[in-house]
Amino acid sequence: MKIYKTYLLSLGIAGCLHLASCSTQNNQNTETMTVNNLAQASQDVHSYSKPKEAVAKHLDLDITVDFEKKILSGTATYQIKNLTKTNQIIFDTRGLKIEKVLLDEDTKETTFKLGNDDKVLGQPMFVDIKPETKTVTIHYSTTPEAAALQWLSPQQTAGKKHPFLFTQSQAILARTWIPIQDSPGIRITYSASVKVPKELMAVMSAENPKEKNETGEYKFLMQKAIPSYLMALSVGDLVFRPIGEQTGIYAEPATIEAAAYEFAEMDKMLVAAEKLYGKYRWNRYDLLVLPPSFPFGGMENPRLTFVTPTVLAKDRSLTSLIAHELAHSWSGNLVTNATWEDFWLNEGFTVYFERRIMEELYGKDYADMLEVLGYQDLQHTLDDLGRNSEDTRLKLELDGRDPDEGLTDIAYEKGNAYLVHIERAVGRDKFDAFLNKYFQTFAFGTTTTDRFLDFLNSELIKGDEKLAEQINADAWIYSAGLPEEHYTPASSLFAKVEETSQAWQQGTPAAQLNTKDWSSHEWLHFIRLLPEQMSQQKMADLDKAFNFTNSGNSEILAAWFLHAIRNNYITADQAMEIFLTSVGRRKFLVPIYKALIATPEGKKKALAIYAKARPNYHAVSTVTLDEMLK
Repeated sequence: MKIYKTYLLSLGIAGCLHLASCSTQNNQNTETMTVNNLAQASQDVHSYSKPKEAVAKHLDLDITVDFEKKILSGTATYQIKNLTKTNQIIFDTRGLKIEKVLLDEDTKETTFKLGNDDKVLGQPMFVDIKPETKTVTIHYSTTPEAAALQWLSPQQTAGKKHPFLFTQSQAILARTWIPIQDSPGIRITYSASVKVPKELMAVMSAENPKEKNETGEYKFLMQKAIPSYLMALSVGDLVFRPIGEQTGIYAEPATIEAAAYEFAEMDKMLVAAEKLYGKYRWNRYDLLVLPPSFPFGGMENPRLTFVTPTVLAKDRSLTSLIAHELAHSWSGNLVTNATWEDFWLNEGFTVYFERRIMEELYGKDYADMLEVLGYQDLQHTLDDLGRNSEDTRLKLELDGRDPDEGLTDIAYEKGNAYLVHIERAVGRDKFDAFLNKYFQTFAFGTTTTDRFLDFLNSELIKGDEKLAEQINADAWIYSAGLPEEHYTPASSLFAKVEETSQAWQQGTPAAQLNTKDWSSHEWLHFIRLLPEQMSQQKMADLDKAFNFTNSGNSEILAAWFLHAIRNNYITADQAMEIFLTSVGRRKFLVPIYKALIATPEGKKKALAIYAKARPNYHAVSTVTLDEMLK
């Protein structure tokens, strides 16, 4: 029986299969991926670059932020390694205006050309170099339409006084604001000089300032090699609040107090994470709370996680999101998927790690609730995609497609379910030892599904055919749907919620239900258990007792609005419109708009709301919604 697909590890990775030698290598190379490994990075169908021929090692970025024109302009200077003495190096670009390119210290311009323009991949930029070329300097500017950049007016911010800018580079949007070799399999160090209006502060995925200066010029340094999708910049009216020695929060003045309260346990999360899987390798862990148009819950930019304000629930009930982004400091940032077809290696590991952090801090009952909610999300995604869809495999095939199409709950929740399956097969102690060794072995490098499976075989299975059959990698990774042997999580706390839900459905008035001290997770489970079809009286009974329509919790609101739409509960219409026009998180937008367009009347309502809301959304969200609502 074929248990897993074999893969011959590339040179430079194979040598890291022994922990001691790999740790030594990391120390000798100041914790950056070796040039040899960079050169042998897996072929990435979403990048035009050819790192096996000529590859960037370090970036010096020097840019000016122009809010009036909505552009960035300046230079990107790369230190390169010409591995094959080729006469050309290739960068990824999309919508950039390239002025000129210089080599080394020469002030004479070199020739370059842009290739055919693809609507997803953009254009390859072919730069003519010499065999001895050490640096390439690209003079360029962005356009106002750059997909990674969101320019916000003062009215779209919390403070309403100053404009705001943030980037979102994942998956392949870094090329819309920097000419770059835009593949997760290529890691670079970088420095940056960023000039912004004097009343604003700039921060990046690097060493950051703690306060504004008088010049509006900020310097940044990231000494540990990162992939391009973790390049990040934000500019706004920001202040900093320390939480612990290694942790702190950046936010607008109007938001900082709420954020400091909500995320006060960041230090405890960091301690719990290090206890599980080894030392945090990025020095500081800070958060930047963005305006609500941010399209994701969080983005794990090294040293500075970008986070949505929709988790500011005033009761610290949604902070598992922070545990998730912190966990990415190991799975994703430290050990990175070499291509987007292996995205589960980033997100599946991170969901597993996130829940282990939450269990460490708040106990197994708490973590069980998260596991059940995640399992519910996975079942919904499987139904949505089709349980036999190739997109429900962990190892994806995304050639010719936007990698964003692979950013579904399959990578997150099926990936996590597979790791839980392995843990149950070998025991938690053995699995923890395996994961610790995995993170150390591939630290500051990249991996693929096949490399992971080779490592799994050599370090955990060790020739045990019965265990290999039990772990069943082929069924989990290369097959659609969920294998029959998957673990179905359960929660004792949710069992009580289910009893309460049943009592209400059997006629007990909502006001008489015992919901004292319920967490957001219990409320969310309760709402998900509600019948799809309810009378106006039933909807009103719930709303009067629990004030769902006016909840300050975004998770509860988003779940409740789905019931309001299905049951034409117009009492919630105004609150839903306010939510949709102020929140840009794709996780919430897509289900709500999808529910609205299910009926002709609802679609008319959706289009009217979207016309007003679209300017508040990031391109990551509008690409999805434009297609849905056309």
